[in-house]
Amino acid sequence: MPNQSIPSLYQWLGGIDALNRLTTRFYEHVKDDSLLAFLAEVLGGPATYSERHGGHPHMIQRHLNRHLTQDQRRRWVSLLLETADELRMPDDPEFRSALVGYLEWGSRLAVINSQSGATVDQNAPMPKWGWGEVKGPYTG
Repeated sequence: MPNQSIPSLYQWLGGIDALNRLTTRFYEHVKDDSLLAFLAEVLGGPATYSERHGGHPHMIQRHLNRHLTQDQRRRWVSLLLETADELRMPDDPEFRSALVGYLEWGSRLAVINSQSGATVDQNAPMPKWGWGEVKGPYTG
């Protein structure tokens, strides 16, 4: 028989008012999140990430020695695409092809940069992704 004196997680955190405060504050943080600023800049938005953090070398630095796996990479891409569907972002083939292209490219680069021995090129340019960016085999 469950112990009736043990509160639920919902009760313990303070109920709906606490959840409302949590989600409100969370979304205040989201607008200033460096990963979101990075994605915005790569996809053609303002250079906020570069101005605040120093560009692509900073993002590479964040991945060093994290030992990301292909399973983690695939799940990250999948969750982003599922969320794009959930939010009804444009679903035309050209946009989705470009988006998937960047997510695949960027997440595979993150896996490479997360392995032992990876280093940061301080002169690495900020990627700029558009409607068609394939440039040949990856050379490092």
